[in-house]
Amino acid sequence: MEFRIVGKIVDVQTIAEGSGIRELALLRQRYGVGHWRKRKGIATVRLFDRTTARAELDWHGAHGIGKVKLKIKEWP
Repeated sequence: MEFRIVGKIVDVQTIAEGSGIRELALLRQRYGVGHWRKRKGIATVRLFDRTTARAELDWHGAHGIGKVKLKIKEWP
């Protein structure tokens, strides 16, 4: 599902970091070595059909690399 984040991500929480991330080897192979964290937060997103809605997002991120593998987890 394609979407864009509209505004800021709020209520950001770290779910896992370092060796607690299941895909850590894949992240390091694809994007490089970094202090990886799996995080979640709530944001307003605009979907492909131009509708907007609030959604809970999950992503992986590392300092100097940024957010990768962004996905919509659920609709609150």
